[in-house]
Amino acid sequence: MTLHSRSAEPRGPSFLTMKPHPLFLTVTLFLFAFPFYMMNGLAVLDNPSAIAVTAFGILLFLFALVYFASYSEDALYYVFVALSFVSGMSAVVVLEEDGYISNFLEVYMRQGEPYLSTAHGLMNCYWAATTHFALQLAMIAAITQRKSYRNLGFYWVGSLTMNFVVYLLGNVVGKYGSEIRPDFFLNIPLLLTLIWAACRIFAQPKTLPLETADKVLEEQCKSLFQRPLDLVLMGFLLFDISFTLFRGLVVLDCKADICFDYINQQEPYLRDPVAYPKIQMLVFLFYGLPYFCFCLYGLLTPGSSWMPDWALISAGAIAQAQFSHIGSSLHQHTPFPYRTPDSAWWLVTLFNLAYAVGPHLLVYRCLRNPAFFSPVVSQDDIKKNQ
Repeated sequence: MTLHSRSAEPRGPSFLTMKPHPLFLTVTLFLFAFPFYMMNGLAVLDNPSAIAVTAFGILLFLFALVYFASYSEDALYYVFVALSFVSGMSAVVVLEEDGYISNFLEVYMRQGEPYLSTAHGLMNCYWAATTHFALQLAMIAAITQRKSYRNLGFYWVGSLTMNFVVYLLGNVVGKYGSEIRPDFFLNIPLLLTLIWAACRIFAQPKTLPLETADKVLEEQCKSLFQRPLDLVLMGFLLFDISFTLFRGLVVLDCKADICFDYINQQEPYLRDPVAYPKIQMLVFLFYGLPYFCFCLYGLLTPGSSWMPDWALISAGAIAQAQFSHIGSSLHQHTPFPYRTPDSAWWLVTLFNLAYAVGPHLLVYRCLRNPAFFSPVVSQDDIKKNQ
């Protein structure tokens, strides 16, 4: 539901009637996370429940501040601006845990979310502090300029969804399952906000260029061998299907020699007791594998109009997943026995990067020439429109 224009009467206190530029407000909230964490020394916060209540109060305050300090007809604008503070918090986490700053969040990491100190948690924070923040800035800029951000929004939704699914499930079933703190449940309102945002983005009109019926018919009549990019894409998708199935079997403890050798000599990170890599491979196996098969069908069958939107969502999800997975398998916070061996890191990294190339190449294909994915057009339809 789009917010209706309000009257010119000022909202909130008089000192907020002068509205800051949206991008300035966003960057300010990002940087506000640094002094916020300087509350590390408050004795009252040396308690998990107190930390959770304080964090929830801070989030409510920020949403209220953004609402009164700025104005937009698009409700998602307030979500993107407020989430810039979460990106700032992620930046503080990685800077502290990797030794660039100190004494900012010792109490929070001990009493709030100790699982953030894992390699996977830190890689998620790196991604949130850079990619998510950049996407939110871009979408805020698009909103202020009254431009569409549907494609950016789908990529953001896919990335954030994968982040939540693997992180939350890994926390529950991994070695930190017995250390769940009240702060963990603050992810629930964020997850509900993500679902609401995804519904609003899906409801926005598509931004793909309108193709003539003749152009659509011409593209849809081409055989696969007349579409060389689609041939390359099918090769990448077949690789993704094979790699997904193989690693799924590996984490399911397949007894085949090749699986045993792979998990011990190539990617020992897959058996890390934190469980994030295992959850990641199972998500790929049960959701990514069927999706890749549907994409093969979509490249063979004209009129698969669902592909452009879902290609963006899956590309965002796989980019976030592969960044976290590759980084975690090499990071110093991963115990040495589970890190990728020096003798295999280049091959494992190459395979994991290639895994992410296919979905992004598919996005390029869908957005560059979407006529093949438009609803099927027949000669009779063309004659009727003439």
